[in-house]
Amino acid sequence: MTSADQPVPGHTDGGPASERDLAAIELQLGRPPRGVRAVAHRCPCGLPDVVRTAPRLEDGTPFPTLYYLTCPRAASAIGRLEGDGAMRRMQERLGEEPDLQEAYTKAHESYVAERSEQARLDGVEPLPEGMQSTGGMPTRVKCLHALVGHELAAPGTNPIGAEALDELPDWWDRGPCVCVDENAPEGAEGTEAS
Repeated sequence: MTSADQPVPGHTDGGPASERDLAAIELQLGRPPRGVRAVAHRCPCGLPDVVRTAPRLEDGTPFPTLYYLTCPRAASAIGRLEGDGAMRRMQERLGEEPDLQEAYTKAHESYVAERSEQARLDGVEPLPEGMQSTGGMPTRVKCLHALVGHELAAPGTNPIGAEALDELPDWWDRGPCVCVDENAPEGAEGTEAS
């Protein structure tokens, strides 16, 4: 879905998370979300599927994952991809394809810069230099969930996330992935739980 011929499903939002968004994210995760700064991407069903998070939680604990995938259907599809050996194959290619390694390193550098900017906006110290970015970047392929989240939030940035996204089924086809209770903020009425 990320090739030049096909748009990334959904859309990048970048706006603050509404009460409806936070209610949906809590149901998606099965727990209250922490450090949400914005909805970074929305699924075609309209619900958040990637959030932008604070680089430090309220108690100051470092939280290196700037873009956090929340959609349970996408997460499940990515888990199947990981289980089928996609990470191992991608890791092997990193060692064999200098252009891929260069693009992956650029994705890492972009991620760290964006995370540092979020820290500045939050008025906190950026995470220590040399701290991981996400998903094993820049030398390993460790978590496709994080790499797909990065690609959805910043299309065209993460080559490994883009490849994984290309291999995923259309997880949004069955409609919203969460059932939001009728007492939730207006417009939060999902149709099914996963």
